Amino acid sequence: MQSERLDEAVSRVALWRGRQVEVSPLSGGLTNENYLVEAAGERYVMRVPGQSTELLSIDRANEVYNTKAAAATGIGPRVLEHIPELDVMVLEFIPGPTMSAETLHSSHMARRMAESFRRLHSAAPFKQDFNMFRLIEYYLRIVDEHRVTIPAGYRDRLPVVAEIESSVQAGALPAVPCHNDLLCENFIDDGSALRIVDYELSGNNDPCFDLGNTAQEAIFDDDLRAALCDAYFGREDPQQLARMNLFALMSDVGWTLWGAIQAKISTIDYDFAGYYTARWERALNVMETDRFQIWLREAAG
Repeated sequence: MQSERLDEAVSRVALWRGRQVEVSPLSGGLTNENYLVEAAGERYVMRVPGQSTELLSIDRANEVYNTKAAAATGIGPRVLEHIPELDVMVLEFIPGPTMSAETLHSSHMARRMAESFRRLHSAAPFKQDFNMFRLIEYYLRIVDEHRVTIPAGYRDRLPVVAEIESSVQAGALPAVPCHNDLLCENFIDDGSALRIVDYELSGNNDPCFDLGNTAQEAIFDDDLRAALCDAYFGREDPQQLARMNLFALMSDVGWTLWGAIQAKISTIDYDFAGYYTARWERALNVMETDRFQIWLREAAG
């Protein structure tokens, strides 16, 4: 049964006012509630924000601004209507299959991803910046203020995080508009390009963060990571590949805290405890490998 909140959002949208609408939930959202709305033969996507998402450092004005900027590149969906008092957006429905780790696992798809990133990263500057190292500091304050449970020993690894930050800064690239939260399901293949949706954590950032983040989410092996990096830069670049790999690791380190906070505040039916535990264990395993030390040295140049 639709909630009163959803009913209010549907009733406020001018696009389909006076028309009969059919509303159905879209799966995959871990922060918001996403709905497919069909009216007079047209399809739309409506995003309704989740509960207490401001604790996750999500700024809805930033999301709307950046979504519009991303749409101008042809990679993001168009914003068709925005209801600021409800923080509800109505977006273009993009026809085509939603991607998964399995469908992205090829050098061909890695090249298509790189092309989408180059287009997105050429967008007009986003409203705000994004820095995972500063976001971790913010999340740790939320953890303390709201008594959020996080993995034992998390803070013991903060000196390693500082070492990673020092290494990636050595070859830092100019900040560009980045998505920063590239779950495989945020890619939709429209037949000509891999479109990218969901800009709530977007912000100006080092482009290697997007490369590393998506490689981690898609569970890319070393060969596919190299293919993605080479396709993006148009050449082999060992330093930027190392930085990309360190940012992939930082995705697990940072989103561990995101998952822990979600486990405390979210009303979405999802195993956030299992999510953040798995991400942290994966991060720890990488930190103990020889290749982690190699990445640190290569990233530092």
